[in-house]
Order: sequence, then C-alpha cells, then structure tokens
Amino acid sequence: MLEVETRDALGLSQRAGHSLAAIGDQADVAIVLGGDGTMLSIARELAAYDVPLIGINFGRLGFITDIALHQMPEVLEQMLGGRFELDRRTVLEGEVLQAGVVALRTQALNDVVISHGVAGGLVEFTVRVNGINMYNQRADGVILATPTGSTAYALSANGPILHPSLAGLVLVPVAPHTLSNRPIALPDDVEIEIELTEVRDAIAYFDMQSFSKLGPGDLVRVRRSARVATLLHPAGYNYFATLRQKLHWNVISSEEHGRA
Repeated sequence: MLEVETRDALGLSQRAGHSLAAIGDQADVAIVLGGDGTMLSIARELAAYDVPLIGINFGRLGFITDIALHQMPEVLEQMLGGRFELDRRTVLEGEVLQAGVVALRTQALNDVVISHGVAGGLVEFTVRVNGINMYNQRADGVILATPTGSTAYALSANGPILHPSLAGLVLVPVAPHTLSNRPIALPDDVEIEIELTEVRDAIAYFDMQSFSKLGPGDLVRVRRSARVATLLHPAGYNYFATLRQKLHWNVISSEEHGRA
C-alpha cells in the first residue's frame, strides 16, 4: 500500500494511493522514508492503529529513522523476514484550553514546547503536577519531552537524556530568568499543566507539527497516552551505539588514539 501523498511526490500516478487511516486499518507494518520529522508525523497518525514503523533515513540526524538508504534492500529483507528489535515509545496527549474551552487536542511523540512568539520577550507561566504547584517561571519557554524527545530540542536546552525504556518525562526550561532553575525528570503517569500568567505572544507546539497561539490565562495540559508508537529496528540494534554515532561520543583524534 502506497500513501497517497508519497505516490504523488514520486510521480506514480498509475499506482493506487491510500490514506494513512486506510494504511492503519490494513497494514501489518509501515515503512517510512524520510527524516525524523517525517517519522514523527506518521507515528502520531498511526499510533491509534498500533502499526509498527520502520524508518529509512533520508534526513540528517536519524535518531528514529535508523536505517541508511544504502542499507535498505538488505536490511528490509531481514526485518520483513522476522529479524528485528521491537521498541515501544511513549506518546503524549495534549490539549490547549482557552477560557476553559478546548481549542486544540493532539498528540506528541517527541515533545510539547511552549515558546515566545515572533514578538519575543519572556513568557511567564505556572507549572502544576497532578494539581500541585511546582513553580512559577519566567523564561523563553519550556519543553516537556518524552524519552524519545529527550535527544531533540530538550537536549539542546541542557536537558538530560532518558533511555527509551524509562517510564519518565523531562521538563526543561528554555533560558529561564533565574540561575537556580534546572531540568527535572518526572514519572510519566502524572498530569502536567502549564498556565500562562503574563505574555505578549506565545505558541504551544506539539512535535513542531501541531500548534496553537497562547495568551494570558491559557492552559496547556499534558498526560501520557494509552497509545504507544511501535518502532522496529534491525536485529542487533543498540541504543547506546546510536548515541555514540549521532552525538559523536568517543571521538578522539588520531594522535590521541596513537598515545592510548
């Protein structure tokens, strides 16, 4: 089955095209060609159908699209023959409430980000966990990331890396207007509310795919979804090897290597 937009992009008008909903209903596995952004978009759509995803990396980084294009024929043959590693990833449910009314309800595999808009300036907000006040903050924004998202924007904001098997989330302030505020790891069974108290212009992003403009009094509520995103990796896949490769860990010069 070929997704309709992919068919059109490839110029295969003679082939039948299918919606993601139809693929979710009928497919045993979905093969996603693109970068991590493409994978996030498809994973959000297919999480409701529990269709496993195989990622072929056409992008730059490839944290979750971990099969290189030149490896595709050989590796896909092995994986479709049953040699693969199963990896279930946390999905978040998020909603934006404005004047008590739900303005947006969506999902995120990577992160939920609240950031100042084009007008700039600090965002002032309150964070509550299970209804209990955690802190009031002034910052450029805040990131709530899953273990999958902990190696994305949250990492750039000095957040910790969470192994995908951990049942946790990370809450990472972006350029907070205080020296004492630090990222914090939370259990993933909590409900997190972020209420804007003072802001000129702000936006809530969900995986940078869905977004909603925010104003004073608006509330972003996030919890773990009952759904998961199921990724399939080649046999022998190792998360730490991915970190070494993508983040360039253990890179030493030839001179240092010679002295070792």
